[in-house]
Amino acid sequence: MLSYTSAVTIALDATPLTVSTGGVGRYTLELARALASEYPEDQYWLLSDQPIRFAGGPANLHLGEGPRNPAERKWWAWGLNREMARRGAELFHGTDYSVPYIPLRPSVMTLHDLSPWLNPEGQPDSSRVRRRTPRLLRMGLATMVITPTETVRRAAIERFALSPERVVAVPLAAAGTFRPSSPRSFDVPYFLFVGTCEPRKNVVRLIDAWREVRKTAAVDLVLVGRNHAPEEEQGLRVLGEVPDSDLPALYSGALACVYPSLYEGFGLPVLEAMQCGALVITSRDPAILEVSGDAALHVNVEDTTALAGAMRAVIIHSDGFDDLRQRALARAAQFSWQKTARLTRQVYESATRFFSHT
Repeated sequence: MLSYTSAVTIALDATPLTVSTGGVGRYTLELARALASEYPEDQYWLLSDQPIRFAGGPANLHLGEGPRNPAERKWWAWGLNREMARRGAELFHGTDYSVPYIPLRPSVMTLHDLSPWLNPEGQPDSSRVRRRTPRLLRMGLATMVITPTETVRRAAIERFALSPERVVAVPLAAAGTFRPSSPRSFDVPYFLFVGTCEPRKNVVRLIDAWREVRKTAAVDLVLVGRNHAPEEEQGLRVLGEVPDSDLPALYSGALACVYPSLYEGFGLPVLEAMQCGALVITSRDPAILEVSGDAALHVNVEDTTALAGAMRAVIIHSDGFDDLRQRALARAAQFSWQKTARLTRQVYESATRFFSHT
């Protein structure tokens, strides 16, 4: 049995770090660093069967090895457990919908949202998650499940018939580097979208709304993130992937960060923008409402006219939203990766207790 009164060794799935940007990768790295910082007596291992992007962290955060022989290439069935045995890992945290197929130790699975099942056509790369994750949950291979919001927690319990006592909502956070900064300046004012381009992010409707606004106002739209490939047109700035270090200036300089997502598990760009003191225009998605509270401008983002109207209001009455910006800063201050790490470690303890009684 894993004892939390002394030093422990935890393994985390580092596979999300094979992708250069994205919320799951950021979650994995920020959580691992925060855990290692909050609990310096412990050892934390990032494990993956693929090369990952890892720029380092606290001294007790380590990068493991991938498969050492052909048998270990069957990673989830065999190789991962072998690597954990080599590192002395006492618990595994699957940061992206998966846990080992053979339950030799307690495990925790993070279920970020239900989009792979609710919107399969918009996530063709999630076919493996759609097939595998329900089976893992049905077989009880995940000792505990973490969700980023209560909204997702309730939906996961209902969809997968999970025991409520084994599902815990642990909020994410924005990194400490996200703060009000010297703004990024362009030739004209701009609205900003940050996120991967996929159907549920509603970027096409955002572009349509911006086009309507631009008929009467000289304002650009800046798109940041993977997979943005709209046809070029005047005023539409497609920056693609940018370093995290560039984002605070972009958030701080925008008229507003517009995040018209139709469905989210958390909505990390919303919190990042709020922590930079930016005005946020976003949807009424339940998870986003849970995160942002009354500190963002919520509109019906399925209505292009309503979305355009909110953007026009910001242009015309920019100073009138100063109170909302202050509320955004106060709301964002309630979240931190240190808090996320402490709550996550409590889940590890619960997983250990449950596992010892099975």
